[in-house]
Amino acid sequence: MLGMLGRMLLAGSQPTNEVAASLRSLAGTYGNSELRIITLPTLVLIEDPLTVPANTSVFDADQPALRLDQVDAIERLMHRAAETQLAPAAVSEEVAQIIRTPPRFGFWASLSGHVLLTVGFGLVLSPTLPALPIYAALGLLVGLLVLLGSRVRTLALVLPVVAAFIATAIAGLIAPELASQSMLSLVTPAIASMLPGLTLTIATVELTNGQIIAGASRLLYGFATLSLLAFGLYMGIVVTGIATPHTATGDRLGAWAPWVGIVFVAVGYYLYSVAPKGSLIWILFALSVAYAGQLLGHLLLGATLSGLVGALIAVPAIYLASHIPRAPQPAVMLTCAYWMMVPGTLGFIGLTETVVGTAGGGNALLQTIGGIFAIAIGMVIGTGISRDTGAVARAWHGGRIR
Repeated sequence: MLGMLGRMLLAGSQPTNEVAASLRSLAGTYGNSELRIITLPTLVLIEDPLTVPANTSVFDADQPALRLDQVDAIERLMHRAAETQLAPAAVSEEVAQIIRTPPRFGFWASLSGHVLLTVGFGLVLSPTLPALPIYAALGLLVGLLVLLGSRVRTLALVLPVVAAFIATAIAGLIAPELASQSMLSLVTPAIASMLPGLTLTIATVELTNGQIIAGASRLLYGFATLSLLAFGLYMGIVVTGIATPHTATGDRLGAWAPWVGIVFVAVGYYLYSVAPKGSLIWILFALSVAYAGQLLGHLLLGATLSGLVGALIAVPAIYLASHIPRAPQPAVMLTCAYWMMVPGTLGFIGLTETVVGTAGGGNALLQTIGGIFAIAIGMVIGTGISRDTGAVARAWHGGRIR
C-alpha cells in the first residue's frame, strides 16, 4: 500500500521529502512508525527493521505523470486511509482503479485546453494584439505534437527539440516580420507546457530540505530539458534566417491583459490536465493569488525575488482554501500556482539568448536561478506556516489548548 501510494505521489509532482513525510505519517496511523522510508524521483524503498533479516521492498516510480483529477483522488484516498485505517489491500485496489480511470475529456478537449493555455500564457508574458493569432496557431500545432507524443514513444523521446524547432520555423514562415522583432516572445507560450519550471522548483525544494541525490538529479534533468528546447529553437532560427531572437515586442495591451490571460490559463489547465469536477474556480483562485503575490513581490523586492513573496502568499492561501467544502486538494491548486511563477520560462529565454549570443542572456540565466531559489524558499516557509497553524487549530478543536 505504501509503495503504491508513494509512486502516485511522485507521479503527482510532489517533492521526495514531502512524499516520505506523508508515507511515514500514514505508516504511523497503521501502527508501523518504525518503518524506514526512502524516496527518490524514480524509486521508493521501504524497510521493516523489526524483521530478521530486515525486509526491504523496492518500488519503481516509472508511472507517467498523473492527471489533476487523479492527484486529487489519491490525496483524498490517503486522508480516508489515515482517518479510518482502511484495509491496505482495499487501498491498493482503489489506487489501481484510480490509475485505470479514463480521462473525462477526450482528444479535442485536451487540444483546445492547450490552445487556451498558450494564448493565456501569451497574454501574461507578452500581451500584444498582432501576436494573439500566432499564439493560437502555435498552441494548436504544439498541442497536436504533445498529444501524439504521449502515444508514439519515438516522438516522445525527441519531443522538446521537435516541438521547439517546428514552432520556431512556423512562426518565422507565417509571420517573418513579427518573428524578427520578438521570436522568443512568440514561441515561449506555445511550449510552456513542456518547460520544466515545476521540475526546477521541486528540485530546489528538495535541495533545501537536504535531499541531495533527488534534488541534484532533478535539477540536472530540468536544465537538460531546457537545453533541448533551446537547441530546437536555435535550429528553427537558423532555418528561418532570423538573426537574433529578440524578446522586445510592439505596443502591449493594457494592464487588464494578464488577468484575462489568467482566466484562459485556468480554463486551459482544467481541460488539458483534466482537473477534478468543480475545481475550475479554485484553479482560477490559485493562479490569481500567485500572480497577485508576484506583482506585490516585484514592487517590494524586484523581479528576481518576486517569487518569494508570491509563494509566501499563495501557499498558505491555498492550504486555507482547501478546507472549504468542495474545494480540491492543495496539490491540485499548488501545481497550477507554481506554473504562474514561470522560472522555466525565464530560464528558457536566458539559455536561448546565451546560445545565440544575445547580450544579457547570461544575466537572464542568473536571474532565473535566483528566482527558482526564491520560489523554493517561499514554498518551504509557506508550507511550514500552513502546517504549524493547522496543527494549532487541530489541537485547539481537540481541547488540548486551554
